[in-house]
Amino acid sequence: MLAKNYSRSIQQMTYTKNIDPLAIAETIANGFDQYRDIFQTITMSAKQHFENRHWSAAQKDSSRRLAIYAEYRDGVVQEIVGLTKNQSFSHETWIQIKAEYREFINARHLAELYETFFNSVHREITNDGPVDDKEMFVTSEFPSPPVTDARQIINQYVSDSMALSLATILEDLNFEQPWDNLDRDIEKVIAALTENWVEANKQGDFEILILKSIFYRNKGAYVVGQIKKRSANTHQDAWPFVLPILINNEGRLYIDTLISHEDDLSIVFSFTRTYFMVHTDYPYEVVDFLQILLPRKTRSDLYASLGLHKHGKTVFYRDFLDHLDRTSDKFIIAPGIRGMVMTVFTLPSLQTVFKVIKDEFPPQKDITTEQVKNKYHVVKRHDRVGRMADTQEFENLVFPRDRFSKDLEDELLRVAPSSVEISSDKVLIKHLYTERLMTPLNLYIETADEAELREALDEYGNAIKQLAAANIFPGDMLLKNFGITRHRRVVFYDYDEISYLTDINFRAIPHPRTPEEEFSADTWYTVDKMDVFPEEFRHFLFGKKEIKQLFTQMHGELFDPEYWQKLQDHIVRGQVMDVFPYRRAKRFSPQYIAIDPR
Repeated sequence: MLAKNYSRSIQQMTYTKNIDPLAIAETIANGFDQYRDIFQTITMSAKQHFENRHWSAAQKDSSRRLAIYAEYRDGVVQEIVGLTKNQSFSHETWIQIKAEYREFINARHLAELYETFFNSVHREITNDGPVDDKEMFVTSEFPSPPVTDARQIINQYVSDSMALSLATILEDLNFEQPWDNLDRDIEKVIAALTENWVEANKQGDFEILILKSIFYRNKGAYVVGQIKKRSANTHQDAWPFVLPILINNEGRLYIDTLISHEDDLSIVFSFTRTYFMVHTDYPYEVVDFLQILLPRKTRSDLYASLGLHKHGKTVFYRDFLDHLDRTSDKFIIAPGIRGMVMTVFTLPSLQTVFKVIKDEFPPQKDITTEQVKNKYHVVKRHDRVGRMADTQEFENLVFPRDRFSKDLEDELLRVAPSSVEISSDKVLIKHLYTERLMTPLNLYIETADEAELREALDEYGNAIKQLAAANIFPGDMLLKNFGITRHRRVVFYDYDEISYLTDINFRAIPHPRTPEEEFSADTWYTVDKMDVFPEEFRHFLFGKKEIKQLFTQMHGELFDPEYWQKLQDHIVRGQVMDVFPYRRAKRFSPQYIAIDPR
């Protein structure tokens, strides 16, 4: 990673008028081009990793692709510092640079991504100074691509035979590995499809639209498209058509299931999952198509799902400003038990929470502000396995003061005064995270009926197990640190105590050697910082006896240190867990699933 050693130079610049706006604009545009080339190269490696079952290499590339954005942004800033010889940028200079930059990108298909990269460079050079639409692309000047050259992103399949169409689709994927039993898989897809659409076998009354780009993540390759009646007049006559493809130990391909409902596809594209590795030269059009399949997903979410998380953040911010213009409700303290490290607020009309690190933590929280930030960075880079919420990090975010409740304003000034500046009409928060709003699990189970309670507790245990298998130990596993989504999935969202599972020393509580030790009010055995005693979980995770008993029936192994030690051994030996963004009951043939955990 390029050393970030230029901030002091920027701060000490003295203004002259000898800055060349054209040269600066060209430097930023070239920097984006270089970044984009590397981004695409890394993304294209996903197919090879999948076909060779190089799962660890795929995970490393996924993490690497996230890191390169900051590297190339920082490299551009260093180059600009050299070009300007420590001269500062006036407001007028930035206006000129933006105008020149706009000329560079006004005939480029990825203009919206160029805008985001420009904004990132501007924010870095100005040390996250005031957001100014005259200096930056706060409002996009290219809400759609400025060029309209041929850019076919979809293959269309129309045939009198569903089986023939499916065979052609799968052949066009051009995988180098053979299929395990293609006829069997096609039969299962047709059978699953006719369960939802009895006319699936009707001759010649359908078409299938398939994105040319394959979506890779974890151990799966996803063929994404839409099936609809050729005579379709309404949305009810069209469905998502998504085929997750896996590869077994013999290197043979098979279709694991069919996804043909919006809700099921929404989970595949969830904010709790790692970004896809999907190669495309036309992300705007891909997002357009995905929004047809997922109308309740925002463009911000969908850009992020393609690995374009920085542009997803840009779109989120623009949507946020638009939302403030359209609404009048006030920001309030988020419902639930207040945390010891973060203060959290929300806007009732917006499905987002804003998390600010407190200035001081209680003694039991042996952690610093920088360590908290590092924990959030770990989550951003790590495989979230559908169990950790994605976040966006903002610095110097300005809110209208008249939208803040008095209670929230008082709370921020009380617990995070170093992060907050309040003027007559604005609230500036120097650092915060945004995250999807969820119902805290402890609140959900208070009103859940018996069936909902059983399902939530089972989900809670599965979330802990899947995080652990992905080498994440949540640390603070209290119910208040987990949320439940509209799909009733349980998701972890409080990251200040997470650790890699392999860094934890899971121990059994020693047996007392004397009566004095047995009845001692204090811990009589030594406990190191990374020691964890799973037997203690049953005592502090649940307040109600009946809930504790129910959870023990479902997931009692979580109270056994040997369970955790075995997971650690699997991780150390390089095994990568299977992660399926759909219910196991939906899978076609679990007996065929034999994936080499390399």
